[in-house]
Amino acid sequence: MADGISPRILDHLAGLEDAMAHLADMWRPDDPEYRVDMFRQTMMNLSYSYFAFFHADAEHPDWAPLWNPVYTDQPNPDDIYLYAPIRGDLTYRVSGNRGTCALLTFNTQKGWVGIVADRATIGHTKDFDDRDLKIAPGEDFEIIFSAKRPAGYEGRWAEIAPESDAMVVRYRSVDWANERDPQLSIECLNPVPPKKRLSSEEILHRIHEMAALPARYHKSFLPLQNEVKAAVGVNVFVHKRYGGGGLSKQVYWPAVFELEDGEALLIETDMPVVRTYWNIQMNDPYFNAVEYVYRLSSLNAATATIGPDGKLRAVVALVDPGVPNWLDPAGFKQGTIYGRWYDCDPNPMPTIKRVPLSELRAHMPADTPVVTPEQRAEELRTRVRAAQRRRRW
Repeated sequence: MADGISPRILDHLAGLEDAMAHLADMWRPDDPEYRVDMFRQTMMNLSYSYFAFFHADAEHPDWAPLWNPVYTDQPNPDDIYLYAPIRGDLTYRVSGNRGTCALLTFNTQKGWVGIVADRATIGHTKDFDDRDLKIAPGEDFEIIFSAKRPAGYEGRWAEIAPESDAMVVRYRSVDWANERDPQLSIECLNPVPPKKRLSSEEILHRIHEMAALPARYHKSFLPLQNEVKAAVGVNVFVHKRYGGGGLSKQVYWPAVFELEDGEALLIETDMPVVRTYWNIQMNDPYFNAVEYVYRLSSLNAATATIGPDGKLRAVVALVDPGVPNWLDPAGFKQGTIYGRWYDCDPNPMPTIKRVPLSELRAHMPADTPVVTPEQRAEELRTRVRAAQRRRRW
């Protein structure tokens, strides 16, 4: 073409091939199943990338869905994630109703996973929760986010670093069926021009960025699980804190899991004395949360049964083990298990025991209840209804 722009859209999506190069970072790079799963994941991330690069800008911010049951790059099943572009030299007002979810958190920083080419450039993170900001359940509120508190302003204010360009909000719910998600708006308070029509050059640049996002995700997320495996092997938990988008009050306890047909992984842990929030979830080998609407693949304080001795015992098995706290890996025989202690004291280290499924009860307390197929089916129906009633996108 005379203007030098290729008329073939695929020529502008060449960056997608870079995502497949990360197959080498997988645990089974020669497995055809892994390759096809990577095709699917690349398309998943590409579909998300339109939100990331076209939906809003820092002068005209709006919430876009981030991770959820569709965009499954290791979301916490209890969280609804929203993303908005911002600029640290501008002032923003977030207002609305807090709802009654267990926790509402705000994270601002420079750079966000997948949006920037190199995760090492992410920084200047600041995070706040509703308790820091003294927002009561069900309360209408507004917060000013800016690098400096506005002169004469006495209301709720949250500092953002001048370098900031991203805000992420989490609605964290424990009782999915009965807690109400917040309703929030975000607006830039500075005088700004109307939201413009993009030029051809701007559109093409953003399409190129879209095509680059899947590879950036792989580069960011796969090392997190590979580092755990390299450090402690399989079926062993470690404690981790993550900067650059994580929550400063949160201690993660990941493990790479492996099991076969006819086996079970028995997870056991003491519980914190102070437990503001905790959960545990199953991930696949690509750092995605496995299906968590139609599978019982996560537990929290509302869904788990704590033993009379104060311990949590959960069981990972490919089929229903007939005991409380089944964690269904959705057909995956390897992947990761992720737990979270948020603002807890202490932060116990759980253990994993790999046992034959037929001998599972011999490794559990004698008074462990039997969960019948009928009870399990009702547990799943309750979960599906509750999950679908939350805002997810």
